Amino acid sequence: MIPQTAMNENIVVGVDIGTTKVCAVVAGKDDLDRVNILGVGMAPSDGLNRGVVVNIDRTVAAVREAVEEAERAAGVEVQNVVVGIAGDHVQSFQTRGVVTINANEITQNDVQRLLEDTTHVALPADREILHVIPQEFIVDGQDGVADPVGMSGVRLEADVHIITGLVSAAKNIYRCIEKAGFRVSDLVLEPLASSFSVLHEDEKEVGVALIDIGGGTTDIAVFEDHTIRHTAVIAVAGDKVTDDIRKGLGVMRDQAEQLKRQFGVALAGEADSDEKIEIPGIGGRDEKTIGRDALAQIIQPRLEEILEIAAMEIKRSGYGRHLGVGAVLTGGGSLVPYTDELAAEVLGMEARVGRPMGLSGGLVEEVSDPKFSTGVGLVLYGMRPDIIGGTTLSEEVRAHQNGQAGGETLMARIANRMKAWFDEL
Repeated sequence: MIPQTAMNENIVVGVDIGTTKVCAVVAGKDDLDRVNILGVGMAPSDGLNRGVVVNIDRTVAAVREAVEEAERAAGVEVQNVVVGIAGDHVQSFQTRGVVTINANEITQNDVQRLLEDTTHVALPADREILHVIPQEFIVDGQDGVADPVGMSGVRLEADVHIITGLVSAAKNIYRCIEKAGFRVSDLVLEPLASSFSVLHEDEKEVGVALIDIGGGTTDIAVFEDHTIRHTAVIAVAGDKVTDDIRKGLGVMRDQAEQLKRQFGVALAGEADSDEKIEIPGIGGRDEKTIGRDALAQIIQPRLEEILEIAAMEIKRSGYGRHLGVGAVLTGGGSLVPYTDELAAEVLGMEARVGRPMGLSGGLVEEVSDPKFSTGVGLVLYGMRPDIIGGTTLSEEVRAHQNGQAGGETLMARIANRMKAWFDEL
C-alpha cells in the first residue's frame, strides 16, 4: 500500500496522552462523510503525574510508540496530530462581553470583537486561554440567541465559557509531540474531546454530566441546551484505587492493577465472599488467599470518594438540578463492574457507562471501549471543529498554521502565542 500522508484533510490523528497510557487513533472520512477508524496504537505511559508531563523523554517514547503502532495499522504516515490536555491546573469560568454594532446588521467580525472583549479578564502570567466557547448571545436585550450573524441590532452581548490552563503544561505537551517527530495541529481539553464520542445530542440538550475517570485525573463536563456549562479536572482517579489495593494487600503495583481489572467490583455487596483470590507472595513469602469481597471493600471507598468530588463539582456548576438524563461515566476507571450503579447511588441521578459511538467502519469494535473515549473524541473533533459550539480558538489555530488567518483577531492572537511556544522549543 502506498503510504498516504496524514496531511490529507480526510485523515485525522488523535493522541490522548494519559497518566497510565498514551493512545493514538487514526481516522478517515469516506465520500459519505462517515468516520472510519483506520488504526489504533497504545503504549504504557509513566511520564505523567495527575495528567501533567513530569518526564519528557518517557512521554516522547510512549507517544512515538503509540503513533507508530497506529501508523502501521492504518498504512499512513502521520505528520500532524490533535492532542488532548488535562490536569488539575485546568480551570474554567463564565464571563460576559458587550459591543455596539456600527452597521445595523451583525457580522462575523462583530462576533469576533465580542469574543475578544470577553477575554479581557485578569489572568496570571502563567496561564493561557485554551478555549473560548459562547454559551448564548443577547441582541438588544433579547436573550437565547444561538447565532446572531445576520440579525439587526445595535447592542450585542454574550455569555461565554473560558477554559484556561498552565502555559508550562501546554508547552510540555507541545514539546513531547515535537520531539516525537510530529506537529500539533490542535490542543483540546480532554473532557470536551470525550464528550464528542460518548454523549448523544439529545443528552446534551436535556442536561448531562460527563465523568471521565482516567488513571491520573477525573475529568468532568456539564452540558445543557447543547452547550457546555462547566468543566473541571480533579486529581483523584483510577491510580488511587490501584494504590489502595497495593497498600491494603501488600502487593506490587502491577499485581494490584491486575487484581483490580480481573476481580475488582465497585459495590462490596455484589462481590461473592466465597470466591477466593490468590495473592502472590512478595520476596519469597507464601501466597495469601482473600475473598473477592475483601478486594471490593478496598475499591468501593476510593471510587465513592472520586464520585463524591465529582458530585461537588456538578453542584458547584449550578446545573445539578438541570441534569435530566443524569451522568455518563467513561474512561478506564469506569470499567470496574457496578461503577455505574455506585455512581447512581452517590450522585443521586441515573448513570450509564459511555462508549465511543458515531463511527461507521474500520476498527470500530477495537475502540468501542471507555478507555478510548478521549482518543476517538479527538479525531471526531479534528474532523468537525464546529461541534464544540461556536467560534473557538482551534479553528483559528488551524487557519493560522495554513497561513489563512486574516486580521489580528482574538483567535489569531492566541494562535500566535501558541506559535511562539513552537519557536521556543
